[in-house]
Amino acid sequence: MTSLWLRRAYDAPGQSDGQRILVDRLWPRGVSKDALKLEEWAKEVAPSDALRDWFGHDAARWDEFTQRYTKELDANPEAVEALRDRLAKGRVTLVYAAKDTAHNNAIALKAYLEKRQASGTK
Repeated sequence: MTSLWLRRAYDAPGQSDGQRILVDRLWPRGVSKDALKLEEWAKEVAPSDALRDWFGHDAARWDEFTQRYTKELDANPEAVEALRDRLAKGRVTLVYAAKDTAHNNAIALKAYLEKRQASGTK
């Protein structure tokens, strides 16, 4: 897999970010469209509102969140494939707004994509 990176929406874009894809369902508060410098806003790969609300960025729910999110991604192969197509074209940076840099949907999505790539699964 081509390089897959993560960056918070509140951090300045990097010159080496490649294609910047916002992977949150909600737009980051207080950040302009111009400041994010996005290629795409991929709401369809973000966790559902129900899952996001249930998780509430509670690190104690992380393992269960990743399992539930994986099921949502598995049920949405078109959106995942569109993201994989972008990866085939070069570096991609998944942009997210969460304060917790260790427990957020972008980290779970990155792990999901890397696992599928390693196993040859679509």
